[in-house]
Amino acid sequence: MIDLGKWTESELDALLSTAQKMPAPGGRLGFLTKQFMGVSYRAATLIGSDTEPEQFVINLSAVDCFTLLDYLEAMRRSGSYARFVETLKCVRYRNCAVEYRMRNHFFSDWPAYQPEFITDVTGQIANGACETVDKVLNAKADGGFWLPGIDTRRRRITFIPADRVDAPVLAGLRTGDYAGIYSASEGLDVSHVGIVIKGPFVTYFRHASSAADRMRVIDDDLAEYLAGKPGLIVYRPK
Repeated sequence: MIDLGKWTESELDALLSTAQKMPAPGGRLGFLTKQFMGVSYRAATLIGSDTEPEQFVINLSAVDCFTLLDYLEAMRRSGSYARFVETLKCVRYRNCAVEYRMRNHFFSDWPAYQPEFITDVTGQIANGACETVDKVLNAKADGGFWLPGIDTRRRRITFIPADRVDAPVLAGLRTGDYAGIYSASEGLDVSHVGIVIKGPFVTYFRHASSAADRMRVIDDDLAEYLAGKPGLIVYRPK
């Protein structure tokens, strides 16, 4: 299923060609994310489950927080629409295999399975303020699964507690960094994701908001957004 939203294939060709001429990766991602500002939020746009066959989906007319990052990561690696289509398969799925069980369901799947493109810099920018926990992703506290049909994954997660995200930590962030809001829930690594945008005075969190009065891709002050949240995880595109 393909819905290119406000773009045509030729317009995406031009957009991606322009992006490739920009400094990689921050310059490209800063430019590309701007094109998605105001795009509608919609949950569950991907098709597939443990009981329904996986279908390859491109939906640029409406995104959730994770599909937004899927599209951006594939776009920043692509110079044409045709290349974007093929790259998206490799961003979204392990070994580029369009199968539900091969989908990168968790934020921490990115550096785990695509270390040549994305690296975890949380500890690097934390200035000693980070914490590390061992999690069994997909395993609920009650013995069930967040995603039926998906294997559990043992993973060590490093995060910066929200109250330690101070000026030096913010200064270490770059435009284009992928930001995850750490989840304290068993079996989950994050509750939400977005992308860092550095303004002249404010560090922004650009994300697909599911808040009822927003429901679109917006910017929030990252420090303010983190208030009351457990913490921050930062992955950096290479």
